[in-house]
Amino acid sequence: MNKFELEERLIWFAVRIIELSNHLPDTKAGNHLSGQLVRSGTSPALNYGEAQSAESSKDFVHKMGVCLKELRETFINIKIIKYGNLTDDKTLLDWCFGENNELISIFVKSIETSKKNNSKK
Repeated sequence: MNKFELEERLIWFAVRIIELSNHLPDTKAGNHLSGQLVRSGTSPALNYGEAQSAESSKDFVHKMGVCLKELRETFINIKIIKYGNLTDDKTLLDWCFGENNELISIFVKSIETSKKNNSKK
């Protein structure tokens, strides 16, 4: 997968996260989780754009790490929504859960590869 394909995946992930947040109940918990979900779930796409303009390989790894941190936060949020049965749209929830998990794996591997390549310099 090239950087443009990953960027598109992150953008579509952000769009689906926004959709999921709109399916949460209008309760104190639903509103809280919705806000957290939108912030952490849209952040990886935005931060990945910054990573593409990194000033150094160390800066790139740092910015990719921020993306990974936000993806992990989103994953926990999705699990809370899933375990708490807070949405009726199980198809969307399952898609977000699976895609989030795959994106975490991609970022973990990318960061490992970048660190390995940096240590060879």
